[in-house]
Amino acid sequence: MALAVAQTIETGGALVVEAGTGVGKTFAYLVPALLSGERVLLSTATKTLQDQLFGRDLPRLVDALGLALRIALLKGRASYLCSHRLALAREDAHLPDRRAVQTLARIETWAQSTRTGDLAEISGLDERSPVIPLVTSTRENCLGSQCPGFKGCHVHAARREALAADVVVVNHHLFFADLAVRESGMAELLPTVRVAIFDEAHQLNETGVQFLGVQLATSQLLDFCRDLLGAGLQLARGLVDWQQVASQVERAARDLRLAAGRGAGGGRLAWNTATPEGTDTQAWDDGLRDVAEACLAAMDALDTVSEIAPDFQRLHERAAALAQRAGRFAGPCETGSVRWIDLGQQLRMVESPLDIADAVRSKMLGRAGRSDVSDSAPGRRTASGNLDAGLDDWLSAQESGADDGLPWSDDDQSTPAHSKSPEVVQADRPDHESYEPEPSRRAWIFTSATLGDDPRLRWFTEPCGLEDAQVLRVGSPFNYGRQAGLYLPPGLPRPSDPTHSNRVADIAAQGAQRLGGRTLVLTTTLRALRAIGEALQVHFEGNPSVEVLVQGQWPKRRLMERFREGQAHGQPGCVLVASASFWEGVDVPGDALQLVVIDKLPFPPPGDPLVDARSRRLEQQGRSAFGDYSLPEAAVALKQGAGRLIRSEQDRGVLVVCDNRLLTMGYGRRLLAALPPMRRLATPADYAAALTDLMAQGTPDSGA
Repeated sequence: MALAVAQTIETGGALVVEAGTGVGKTFAYLVPALLSGERVLLSTATKTLQDQLFGRDLPRLVDALGLALRIALLKGRASYLCSHRLALAREDAHLPDRRAVQTLARIETWAQSTRTGDLAEISGLDERSPVIPLVTSTRENCLGSQCPGFKGCHVHAARREALAADVVVVNHHLFFADLAVRESGMAELLPTVRVAIFDEAHQLNETGVQFLGVQLATSQLLDFCRDLLGAGLQLARGLVDWQQVASQVERAARDLRLAAGRGAGGGRLAWNTATPEGTDTQAWDDGLRDVAEACLAAMDALDTVSEIAPDFQRLHERAAALAQRAGRFAGPCETGSVRWIDLGQQLRMVESPLDIADAVRSKMLGRAGRSDVSDSAPGRRTASGNLDAGLDDWLSAQESGADDGLPWSDDDQSTPAHSKSPEVVQADRPDHESYEPEPSRRAWIFTSATLGDDPRLRWFTEPCGLEDAQVLRVGSPFNYGRQAGLYLPPGLPRPSDPTHSNRVADIAAQGAQRLGGRTLVLTTTLRALRAIGEALQVHFEGNPSVEVLVQGQWPKRRLMERFREGQAHGQPGCVLVASASFWEGVDVPGDALQLVVIDKLPFPPPGDPLVDARSRRLEQQGRSAFGDYSLPEAAVALKQGAGRLIRSEQDRGVLVVCDNRLLTMGYGRRLLAALPPMRRLATPADYAAALTDLMAQGTPDSGA
């Protein structure tokens, strides 16, 4: 892998590397990148790996290689303290509770000594605290160079350091946010970088589509109301009826949420016609119109005080953007995109591309995408005067029943085979496209432990526009046949059977009872999460040797800390029941985790608007939606879940998959082939013997 990375850096182009667990992929790309003498951008999917690279791996290698390199860490705005907003929050008498007051006091004390302003420095700070949005900035509310605290701005300082560094560590969210709106500083940084490396690259597509589309949420409208009211009462009290202006926007936001119907149970609502599924057309149109009118009224009010403080100019721009997005969602969905609504206590409207292929080709690789659209397309208007006129035209058209869409567009569209030797495959190069590398011969490296289940890694390369990249697969060095066993329990009901979750809980309970915890149960739905979690809590109630942890009862970091502790310090062993993000990124080497139970095959959820749109596109191309989308998705997710079990050469464990379709359906062979080559435990007796062996090998406190 290191040789392939070095060659790509030397010649330019794109390299996709699937490196199995234990390969040491981080050092395999870092060593050639650091020795190349080129300026390097490193991007990860999570802040955890970002901090690990910056705080541990890079310093170790730079020191070991005897290099004199400047390294910088760059995160998104929400990670940095904003001194101006801290001052505003200090004057805000509307903190929700005493805990919030205490958190604000901690942040104020820390703010006096911090150099970086990175909130990660504050030990134990809850990432979900309502105080964090009050003391950090967003692209919408940042005052930029007009801010009274600009000279000491932590975000600006981090960007300056990044521009002066030899190696810059970012994350995928920041990268794609900038790719969409060119705002975070990478618009200046990226052109100067010759080597760009994306670790945890399997998350690129799903991360990218979040930022390359358009979003409007009622929470954004309510945040705008809060900032409008706060700035108005502090800086221009008595000049405008700020309560009335903010109330109009807030009322419009709440009415729009009510127009979507349904409860606060959550989920996605399809939007394949003019209005979302199940909504009253008139109520929905009126709701969008009221949002636009309320934002226009706020713009009028802000015009009267715009010279008093830069805060009001920025609020005016935010109101214009919100009104513009409301107008965007009143018109038809852009060709090649899909719309839906995320429903919970709040409402979020999303218009998203189906993948990031066009953006990668045009904005990263410098090639034409499938449907290039110029940013300066006819009809685009960004000046507030043109915006007002466009909104007036739209509102008039709505009143008269016209349906010609909008005269302007949104200016802000952001918001392995387990071989022992490397296998290099040159992916297909489309005949209708030619790749002309830039003069700088920029190198793009994409790597992860899981990027597909076929030799060309199409699951990753197709939606990421990397069909012509060089592909390398490096198998794990672990001896899975000796270290792990795979058990498929016989006689289980079908996954759709109401009793299935209880049977899964029984299997997990039996294993956890014998091992003294050390069990991770991964579910494919929140319903199964609750059912299995509750069943296990009932089973182990009053049992001093096993503690049941369920996703949602604590923050993820605290859950993982307790699970890793296991039976250390005389504590009971742990069973963790989890879903979603716990299928990947969970690293528990040692005896604290020896049994992974997967409730059923992780196919994409039926009825999800994005899943349905991707399936329809494949069918329109004459391809199989199941074979070319659903099955690869399940294979990759299954592979990721199984990867939680063996994290080092010393680990031992058992994987249990409670879905007999692996044996009864023809596609089961493909899914089994995607798993690491574990030895098969064919009978309940084999499974029991494997658990006995684990009990004999384990030590009570080795999970500390």
